[in-house]
Amino acid sequence: MELGLTFPLQRFLKRKPPAYGTEPDRRFCWDLHVIVLRGRRCLLAVHCLSRYAFVRYDVLPSQWADIPGLFREGLTDSLTAAGFASDQIENYLRQAGGAVLTRTHGRREVAFLNRAWEDVLALDLCLDVSGQAQPLLDHAVNTRPSRCAGFEGQGRGLERMAAVLKE
Repeated sequence: MELGLTFPLQRFLKRKPPAYGTEPDRRFCWDLHVIVLRGRRCLLAVHCLSRYAFVRYDVLPSQWADIPGLFREGLTDSLTAAGFASDQIENYLRQAGGAVLTRTHGRREVAFLNRAWEDVLALDLCLDVSGQAQPLLDHAVNTRPSRCAGFEGQGRGLERMAAVLKE
């Protein structure tokens, strides 16, 4: 699985730019960004194929040190809260393989990231500052209709991610 780091996230983590990704199957590619919500640094992750997004609120410095672990925990919590079965989630993670940090995956994917960031800001009222997992915010973002390359018409990230998990 490739985790593409945005330039702001690379700077925040004080990392040199990683190599470009080589994974041709976008089902196993995500782009990650650092955002600020209510004065707290958060992780925004967006799936490169489906545009499914999730937020981890108020990430601790020790968690930023383990981006793959932070991502995996956030994805598992988000998909579980969205109603996906644990065996579906485990199967997806097994198929995806170990996490490799890369650069972001391209213009289209960064456009998905920007759109998700706009949606998160617009739906700020759904933020729950009592925990890192954001099931209400994730649900609100992932049920907003939007266009997504590779999918017909206006769909929702949640529906598209369901299709990915079935494959």
